[in-house]
Amino acid sequence: MSSLPRIIAVMGSGETAPTMVSTHQRLFARLPSQASAVLVETPYGFQENADEISQRTVDYFTRNVGRSITPIGLPTVGGDGDDDAAMARLHAADLVFTGPGSPTYALAQWRGSAFADIVAGKLRTGGIVVFASAAAVGLGRCAVPVYEIYKVGQAPHWVDGLDLLGVAGIDAAVIPHFDNTEGGTHDTRFCYLGVRRLQRMERELDPGTSIIGVDEHTALVLDLAAATVAVHGRGDVTVRRAGATVRTVPAGTELSIRDLTRGADSRSGAPPAPSTAHADDTDTPTAELTLGEQVEAATAAFDAATARRDAAAATAAVLELEAAIAGWTADTTQSGEADRARATLRALVVRLGEAAGAGLVDPAARIAPLIDVVVRARSELRGRRDYALADRLRAAAEEIGVEVRDTADGTTWQVVNG
Repeated sequence: MSSLPRIIAVMGSGETAPTMVSTHQRLFARLPSQASAVLVETPYGFQENADEISQRTVDYFTRNVGRSITPIGLPTVGGDGDDDAAMARLHAADLVFTGPGSPTYALAQWRGSAFADIVAGKLRTGGIVVFASAAAVGLGRCAVPVYEIYKVGQAPHWVDGLDLLGVAGIDAAVIPHFDNTEGGTHDTRFCYLGVRRLQRMERELDPGTSIIGVDEHTALVLDLAAATVAVHGRGDVTVRRAGATVRTVPAGTELSIRDLTRGADSRSGAPPAPSTAHADDTDTPTAELTLGEQVEAATAAFDAATARRDAAAATAAVLELEAAIAGWTADTTQSGEADRARATLRALVVRLGEAAGAGLVDPAARIAPLIDVVVRARSELRGRRDYALADRLRAAAEEIGVEVRDTADGTTWQVVNG
């Protein structure tokens, strides 16, 4: 009998974000130090930047989690014959991770292949399986065709999932991004369905089928050998059945698999309100914050520092934001948040320059650390061929009287105004 644990982890989003580092570390800690881990690229394999996503994920596990993971591209319908070797690596892996992309694309590739059987075998005999974001949608008996409904405009409907939760005796559909708020002026909770479409789809489910909703930056970890579940991260896991919420499980909670979907704590049929973050996980306070929250914190610190004319604190706030952006570089699901964070960083650089002109900051004493941050960030952006954003940072520096030049020997800068 295998000595490996039998675990399936469901992550609502942010699977390569600082908020999920401790969860990944816990999972790897259950494995031998020489254990092998693979990254299944299928959900995003159709994207032109698939190689970049894979590399960012590999870097995240190496740098943040302290473990290595090997990308494998399986499977592809009508592929080039490499699937046999990839399937062999999948079969031998002790941990399988797959995440962002298109749920229906991934399901189309996985159906008719040995993928689901191999993964189910690990859950029966030994191994850890981590499905996040788009991949998590396919874990249940039925799945949400997210893009087809939200982007294409198809009528709300279900498609067949892999039913891997059936190995744990759970008849359910999984909905990640359960507390999503990206819509701003329109409801994008429940993986972009919104309440109206969620309620319509719930009426189409069999009476015994539950919905398991996993909030963003939250993980539901099912230990099949111990028959327990635990919730980690910063949000809730919500269980709904027959149009009503039957259980809400906050982060830091552990209970039996049987109790997870049992009809307890019944409430009204109304879908849950957006959940608030929980801070009872073992992550550090900084790691608990999303990138958006760190942007807000840095901006507030900058505002407070300039109000009291504290140049050192204002510069520190800018540096903290730059460090936060660097820490979230590997996250494959927060491109919108990253863009907003970079825009805020640029704005703070400009405001710091304006403060210098107003006498708050002595340029000779204060501007060098700030511009060094800009130069370092530009170098990283140019290395990723993001020349447009690199040029925007240079323009921001020019607005505060600093000329940045790219030479054969590297990047230099000089104060040309003030």
